[in-house]
Amino acid sequence: MASGIHFPNQPLADRMRPGTLDDFIGQDHLVGANAVIRKMVQSGSLSSFILWGPPGVGKTTLATIISQQLDRPFYRLSAVQSGVKDVREIIEKARKMQFFDKPNPVLFIDEIHRFSKSQQDSLLGAVEQGVFTLIGATTENPSFEVISPLLSRCQVYTLNALSKENLIELLENAIEKDAYLKKLTIDTRENEAMLQYSGGDARKLLNTLEVVVKAECSDPDFTSESIITITNEMVKERLQENMALYDKNGEMHYDIISAFIKSVRGSDPDAAVYWLARMLEGGEEIKFIARRMVILASEDIGLANPNALLMATNCFQAVHMIGMPEARIILSETAIYLAASPKSNSAYAAINLAQNMVRETGNLTVPLHLRNAPTSLMKELGYGENYKYAHNYQDQFVQEQYLPDDLKDHQIYTPGVNPREDEMRKRLDHLWNDMKAYGKKK
Repeated sequence: MASGIHFPNQPLADRMRPGTLDDFIGQDHLVGANAVIRKMVQSGSLSSFILWGPPGVGKTTLATIISQQLDRPFYRLSAVQSGVKDVREIIEKARKMQFFDKPNPVLFIDEIHRFSKSQQDSLLGAVEQGVFTLIGATTENPSFEVISPLLSRCQVYTLNALSKENLIELLENAIEKDAYLKKLTIDTRENEAMLQYSGGDARKLLNTLEVVVKAECSDPDFTSESIITITNEMVKERLQENMALYDKNGEMHYDIISAFIKSVRGSDPDAAVYWLARMLEGGEEIKFIARRMVILASEDIGLANPNALLMATNCFQAVHMIGMPEARIILSETAIYLAASPKSNSAYAAINLAQNMVRETGNLTVPLHLRNAPTSLMKELGYGENYKYAHNYQDQFVQEQYLPDDLKDHQIYTPGVNPREDEMRKRLDHLWNDMKAYGKKK
């Protein structure tokens, strides 16, 4: 480079990886004063746990810091590249250490949600016997992706996306403390573009900074006296020029799944299949895609086409059984079907409204006629009295009050505008007459 600054192959994000809990930025609810992980490290009593959070928030770093501060041997496996054989080898190494009265090692498994059931099963005995302390990291909900026996032996700690303040602190630290960047004069006049591209991912943020700085240093007119002035426009230009470097290892994960969801919601099957292909070519987990489509089927299609949920659920089960490459056909079929389906978010809107209502009104009393009356005392107190059994009436319906007294005049569900819910609206209006007005919000 013209400046004489030679950057190492090690990425800036790795160079800036903190070595102690005091240097760790963010996740104060876990590592701050009196927080659970800090207390665990201070006491020296370490139990197995799973770190759940988005990419680039410090899961791997936190596991490494814990093992270093407790002076524990540290083994690391990637669920993408490792199998049962690798797990067994580490279990054997850890067992041998027990003869030398050493503290049990830490086994860190990155992307533990990608371990198969048999791989997860192979961990159970060693975790239960304390052969090693397991720390798993996942971007997916462990309740869905980690087998129950293993989950019951681990605490789950949730890591949050980094705040704007956290990200700015990371940028300032890198500019001031990195052995290579601190030799340069860097003026961060604007940081919004870098923060926007990072999406709360520390690794992505620091890689973006390094791409921009390297690009400026490689300019023929750059000298050691030059000032690198970072603006939003300059960041956008440099990232366009270096997009392959910037986006390596699938760092646009959340942007692409967002584009996929919005394309299905927007009834564009062409775009839906394109973004599906982008995810598949990038190595995205097929169960993750299928699970998102199950959510889409309820949230965005819902009662306009209830078969969409059946289709999406069958897709999830099918791709789990079939696997790649054939699973791509099942995913494509489902994505096209969901995109082409009529849309309604009435069920999504109804449950949101109902939950907000519960939070605002608290635990309202259940009307007496709706209460269960399993004992004679409860019957004497009027529980279940005057309840009208719907099946005893014409059309299996009788006008009755089912909401608490304070909410009896509220309407929560408003049918969407589509043929199927139009039929539902007409039936409900016919049954309830003036008691409820399903054609409009009251």
